[in-house]
Amino acid sequence: MKRFDQINVIPFIDIMLVLLAIVLTTATFISQGRLDINVPRASSQQAVAEIEQIDLAIDQNLVIYYQQNPVSIVELERHIDDLDRESKISFRVDQLVPFQNFIEVLDLLKQQDFERLSIITQKQP
Repeated sequence: MKRFDQINVIPFIDIMLVLLAIVLTTATFISQGRLDINVPRASSQQAVAEIEQIDLAIDQNLVIYYQQNPVSIVELERHIDDLDRESKISFRVDQLVPFQNFIEVLDLLKQQDFERLSIITQKQP
């Protein structure tokens, strides 16, 4: 009978590569969020902090989302009236949205004295 002096690690490597592919695929879906929004590209991009923040978005159909729930501009105003003025707000806007719609929401935030606003973009290749 032949004695084994070494452990065959090739099956373990295969398993680890499959697990790595699953983790990377899942992480991509989580980081993009559930809304289908193509944010514009910018060369200067900073990482968004990992603390809890308010999520605002406008999709290509001009629907406004507050915490991933569709709202009207009037409902959005009611929601932000209840927020602390030091709240961090991340704002994602589809690149096909007219600038006027972007400015309406931004103006609403500025009227309520929100200063901690992050506009989410994609890094240019």
